[in-house]
Amino acid sequence: MKMPTAIIAEDEPLMRERLREKLTQVWPELAIVAQAEDGDEALALFEAHRPDIAFLDIRMPGRSGLDVAEAIGARCHVVFITAYDQYALKAFETGAADYLLKPIETDRLALMVERLTRKLASAPADLGNLVAQLRATLRADAGHMKWVKAAIGKQIKLIAVADVAYFQSDTKYTRVVLADGEALIRTSLKELLADLDPKQFWQVHRGTIVNLDAVSGVLREDAERQFILLKNRPERLAISRQFTHRFKQM
Repeated sequence: MKMPTAIIAEDEPLMRERLREKLTQVWPELAIVAQAEDGDEALALFEAHRPDIAFLDIRMPGRSGLDVAEAIGARCHVVFITAYDQYALKAFETGAADYLLKPIETDRLALMVERLTRKLASAPADLGNLVAQLRATLRADAGHMKWVKAAIGKQIKLIAVADVAYFQSDTKYTRVVLADGEALIRTSLKELLADLDPKQFWQVHRGTIVNLDAVSGVLREDAERQFILLKNRPERLAISRQFTHRFKQM
């Protein structure tokens, strides 16, 4: 019997590697022939390798996982990866594709392997209707960012943005600072500003976005220097001149 092949498309390197490792453990017969960090690369790798299975993160830079699935058509069995369980309910009841929720649990992965092993005996389903339904769900739920995927050591964690005290630029990464720790993400402050609730998250410096719920007050050392004081963090955050007007009433 031919060894099944697969590609993994996930924009977070640690999440991608974690999925590969877990698949190796629970499905040693599966050959991971390629890994992609965005939708465009995923589609190119699919055409180059023609795998039996594609693991596709729904949200990726460039083409999304939905775009890739639409382009693949019925040429491959698809497993969608998502952090949003509302996308993985009614839309997946048809059984046209399987799904994995982040963070990925070994038990759920084992169940997916069992299902896919059976599906490989038949032709892949046409995902046109499923993709359309998922797109509609995404549009209906479109709104402000609620979660971020962040690297903490060797793990990828889902962090609720409501728990974030502030975001701060740090070379190639952005620090996600919580009351009791911090993590790193690759999303830029500019991208975060576009997705965060502007009533809740204010940019206070070229390199800092603060959660107003985490602010205890403002310290004015003089006319030029002002700092944000935080409820559960000892550091002070500098406020740039261009943003001081936001805190005049505090």
